[in-house]
Amino acid sequence: MSLIFLSGCDQNQISTQRSVKEPGLCDFHAGECQHSLGENIIRLSLSPANAPSEKPLNFQLKSTDKLVIASSRIEGRDMFMGVIPLKWQQMDENTFNATAVYGSCSSDYMVWRLWLSVSNEAGQSQQIWFDFLADND
Repeated sequence: MSLIFLSGCDQNQISTQRSVKEPGLCDFHAGECQHSLGENIIRLSLSPANAPSEKPLNFQLKSTDKLVIASSRIEGRDMFMGVIPLKWQQMDENTFNATAVYGSCSSDYMVWRLWLSVSNEAGQSQQIWFDFLADND
């Protein structure tokens, strides 16, 4: 006999004690979110800044040094909401843009994670991520 368990966005999976935003979440209202890869600073911005569900989101990624994006995706940090691949368009040597839409959650607290697999000029690859709150008004 085989059992298949499916998980999704369930109000009961969310802690009711999360009324205060967690430290470490990107707050695009305050500006860019950044991550360091050695000397290379990678900055992510999002428009609209409140990260609304079921609406087009425009991501911009900037780096201080040359960067190659091998792959990228968005997924729920704490619960499975599917995997949303991101296709980045290179605007100049250090600037990339991507657009995505993700679904809504019945919870009022949904954290999404943007994963990046990147490599630097020396060919060293690394994974980094940015966490942000959906519908962050």
